[in-house]
Amino acid sequence: MLASRSPARALRAPLLRTRNRAALHTSALARSQLADFGKEHVVRGLKRVTDTVMESGNGSWVTMEGGRKLLDFTAGIGVVNFGHCHPLISGAAAEQAMKIVHAQTTQSSIAFSRPYLELVEAMIPLMPDPSLDSFFFWNSGAEAIEASVKLARAVTKRQNVIVMQGGFHGRTFGAMALTRSKTIYSVGQGPLMPGVFATPFPYWHQLGLTPAATEKEMVDMCTYQLELLFAQQSAPSDTAAILIESVLGEGGYVPAPPAYLAYLRRVCDEHGILLIVDEVQSGWGRTGKKFAIEHSGVRPDVMVTAKGLANGFPLSAIVTRKELADKQAPGTMGGTYNGNAVSCAAAIAVTKVIQTEQILENVAARSEQLVSALKAMQADPALKGIIADVRGQGLMIGVEFFSPAPHVPGDNASNLRPSAPENLAARIAQKCVDSGMLILTTSVYEVIRFIPMLNVSEEEMKHGISIFKAACEEVVKEG
Repeated sequence: MLASRSPARALRAPLLRTRNRAALHTSALARSQLADFGKEHVVRGLKRVTDTVMESGNGSWVTMEGGRKLLDFTAGIGVVNFGHCHPLISGAAAEQAMKIVHAQTTQSSIAFSRPYLELVEAMIPLMPDPSLDSFFFWNSGAEAIEASVKLARAVTKRQNVIVMQGGFHGRTFGAMALTRSKTIYSVGQGPLMPGVFATPFPYWHQLGLTPAATEKEMVDMCTYQLELLFAQQSAPSDTAAILIESVLGEGGYVPAPPAYLAYLRRVCDEHGILLIVDEVQSGWGRTGKKFAIEHSGVRPDVMVTAKGLANGFPLSAIVTRKELADKQAPGTMGGTYNGNAVSCAAAIAVTKVIQTEQILENVAARSEQLVSALKAMQADPALKGIIADVRGQGLMIGVEFFSPAPHVPGDNASNLRPSAPENLAARIAQKCVDSGMLILTTSVYEVIRFIPMLNVSEEEMKHGISIFKAACEEVVKEG
């Protein structure tokens, strides 16, 4: 009897058994108990927007336990750029899962993986500079950032790394030392990895200036501070790399000025330092270009990307020039799950989607729709001027609110307003959730970030803006 089954039925049989086991488990733990079970047994160090269970997702929407649907303007924290369960991407992963899941491209690599190589082939034409032609795939952004530092130290034979104030690069031990967006990520964990020095990012908050500060004024101050760092803390001859996000993520959704990126390129060329560009959150169309560094035309020595790379499947990439990559001896890089075949198959589909589904055109249109609406809200008398700033690129937009008291002692008074309600960002974000939309705060200031799907529709954007505006109006009334 078994021999007479069709291949399709043979494949379905174990899947059906798995579903049956899942059904039995669900009946033992009722849906109403799942969230309570999670609060009891999931570690406290993980923070959530809501203590409910997410059951499924489709496009720009997620379905929670009980069938409640929410518009997702977090995109899985910038991961599912092309929507939940995009049929082409998830379909490619499902098909690969029935061929080979783990192809042993590890630290003791057994063989090449076809999806790994096909992904490299698909990514090369999409890189922001043709010099970026050598690839290593890992699982998460933090791992890739650490690998980029390891590469820089191997290439330059130097130890020190310069990072930006406000930068976020991960929470693993090495990445944690490079992160300067919030102390919560490293509090109580010292001593951290040595050889890391921070310099100001060209952003008025970081420099004690007002929002009226010109880009040139901010860039000039930051170039001076970096030169001072070289003179006082880490000589160029001891510096392996400068690490910068093209757009500050956790630091408040602030694009790096092109003039500052060009300055860093000149400094790195002059002193033999590697310029590492973190595109973990800003890559794959998020800012209206395939990669945010393209807005400046600056060439990275190393680029790190993750999040949107595989639309939800764990995958990150370190991309560099072959002449640099070849400085590392075989076996110095690796990890058990790096370049997972299923994740690579999903990422190959991502490279097709971004080129064939008018993604960048939609980002431009929906960005204009969102920013114009937010600017109108900023000028709306009904909101009593609670919005201090609207900034960002593409569909990576930050809205900063005024605060009644400084978050940092000595904070510039230009972002303070005694009449402003307290905890504006967190309260507005929670009201959005209550009204049917997931949205997130960011930075040490009062900032809400908009990171919807890159293929979000005009109607969905309109709906999200409506929920956000109503939440702002409600908080203003509450005071």
